[in-house]
Amino acid sequence: MSKETFEEALAQLEEVVARLEDEAVGLEEAIKLFEKGVKLARRCRTQLAAVERRVEQLLAEAGEGEEPETAPFTPQES
Repeated sequence: MSKETFEEALAQLEEVVARLEDEAVGLEEAIKLFEKGVKLARRCRTQLAAVERRVEQLLAEAGEGEEPETAPFTPQES
């Protein structure tokens, strides 16, 4: 797979999940889709971890040596 953005990888992962939920998918195709989904999930997780490290670094630099405070992100529903 190419170097797609986080959003592209997440969209592909959503497509894989939707296809896996389709009862018409055969066993062989389901296994291939599952493997693709695992790879995409890892890629998303890796990209998120890198962003989290970068945000922590930026917070530390902004605080000039102070320990950055982090908290889990909770998206607000619109």
